[in-house]
Amino acid sequence: MSEKLKEVMKNQKNGNKAEEDKDVGIVQLVCFMVGDEEFAVPILSIQEIIKPIDKTRVPSTPAYVLGVFNLRGSVIPLIDLRQKFGLSPQNVNDETRFIVIRDGEQVSGFVIDRLTEAIRMPEDKIDPAPESMNDKDNHIYGVGKREDKIISILKIDALLKRNF
Repeated sequence: MSEKLKEVMKNQKNGNKAEEDKDVGIVQLVCFMVGDEEFAVPILSIQEIIKPIDKTRVPSTPAYVLGVFNLRGSVIPLIDLRQKFGLSPQNVNDETRFIVIRDGEQVSGFVIDRLTEAIRMPEDKIDPAPESMNDKDNHIYGVGKREDKIISILKIDALLKRNF
């Protein structure tokens, strides 16, 4: 994990809001790769990011549900974002991570190919999802525009929705 990402997450955990208060209209995001695409989620939705650990397969679940894993006594479902997004599965490597996302009582782990960075993005640099993606099964909240690339920002509630 990059030093910048560690610092931002530490500040979030410690409730350090001084910097945030100066930057009204700034969204803090953690970016990661799934296949060749870069995605992001709001940093406050992340419970933690860990290296892959053992999982247990659960029968009669979709292929993208890899099973469950035990994280300090909590059993958490594990979703492969590559498969969920229609890509072929990939073997675990040194850059693979589990990103544990929480929204209230809903929590799930997601397999990502690699972390890229933590960023602060002005809200005016985030456009809504394209109209062609405005159906109920859409996972894209918006599109973040940077000088050199575009980042798809995922909807936390859509990611955590259990349809298995």
